[in-house]
Amino acid sequence: MQFANRQDQRSGHSGARLAEGPWRPHWWRAIACLVAMAALTGAAQNTQLMNSQLQNPDKSIHDPSLTTPPDANAQMEMHEQQARQRDFTAANAERKKQIADDSAKLLKLATDLKSEVDKTTKDTLSLNVIRKAEEIEKLAHNVKEKMKLTVGAS
Repeated sequence: MQFANRQDQRSGHSGARLAEGPWRPHWWRAIACLVAMAALTGAAQNTQLMNSQLQNPDKSIHDPSLTTPPDANAQMEMHEQQARQRDFTAANAERKKQIADDSAKLLKLATDLKSEVDKTTKDTLSLNVIRKAEEIEKLAHNVKEKMKLTVGAS
């Protein structure tokens, strides 16, 4: 490489730079050569694949399991799985509806209990208040168990 120690006429800087001439490296040529080599390699691989297809015409390059429809057992299994999923979805929807209904009933019972407790004195509790408290307790326990229950695909 030759270096010229002169002021660059374009930028006004002085310093060492590559001398202009036929030996100056051109990066675009190197990139073009790399692209051409890659294209030739791809073409060679494609030609090799075509030759192997000509030698073995029975052998396909595609996976036949991707294009064939599932057999009767697989179809039946898929339908059963879809039916189970619909059943799970319906059961979950029913459970949510029951929880909402029971929660509304709990709210009403709790409000009634509060109003009855407010009517009594501190020394007396009516039998009706105790029954309502037990009913609230049972209903709250049932709601809690329904919330824990998760109907799923597993």
